[in-house]
Amino acid sequence: MQINRTRPAWQILTKVPKITAYFWIIKLLTTAMGESLSDYSVHQFNPYLAVISGFIVFAIALTIQFKKRQYVPWAYWLAVTMVAVFGTMAADVLHIQFGVSYTASTILFAISLVVVFTAWYLSEKTLSFHSIHTRKRETFYWAAVLATFAMGTAAGDFAAYTVHLGFFSAGLVFAALFILPGIGYRLFRLNSIFAFWFAYVLTRPLGASFADWTGKAHSSGALGWGDGPVAGVLALLILVLVIRLSVTGKDSPARRSIK
Repeated sequence: MQINRTRPAWQILTKVPKITAYFWIIKLLTTAMGESLSDYSVHQFNPYLAVISGFIVFAIALTIQFKKRQYVPWAYWLAVTMVAVFGTMAADVLHIQFGVSYTASTILFAISLVVVFTAWYLSEKTLSFHSIHTRKRETFYWAAVLATFAMGTAAGDFAAYTVHLGFFSAGLVFAALFILPGIGYRLFRLNSIFAFWFAYVLTRPLGASFADWTGKAHSSGALGWGDGPVAGVLALLILVLVIRLSVTGKDSPARRSIK
């Protein structure tokens, strides 16, 4: 007897998680950890070796993510974490090694982000984070993520150092800005894609500002807990939450079927 193995529908497997409270919590934790781990690495070890090592691990993490056929929590969040670490290093190298001001780097990375979004939209006719199910869209998605981290790093440093807000005050400003797109979406029907990416960009300076406030020395107006310990605690929190999501599947996106 011949068995009919034909499937009645093709399932689209998206490569990104469902947007829940878990998403934003872990995203903020990764941005904070990326700031602390990057600063700790370049100050405790040879900075060139630290940056090269960061790039290698970043490349490995993205390779693992691209090889997955669907969203896998540990692979996705490992990639996001390494984008946070390497994105921070890239922005810092531009300022420290090449003397580019925070104002100029913020503008440069903002232009880079606009270029990525423009190329993405012209190619795919959408910037939706719900439709990351082809290799091309996934490439655009991660290019945008990397650009948001670099721009967010520069913007956070611009607010803290150039505008002289300090870490805590800058964090409060970014926290206020971060909730605005959510309010706009809930109350005023703000476009969901615009709201998402606006908030996504702000997670970087928001998380980094509070990471610096807790980790940097008292002389910098911070709590002086140390970048290393702060990075370790944040990494543990991320690990616990990702394990929980892996077990419960609370952020697993629904599969869509096409007849």
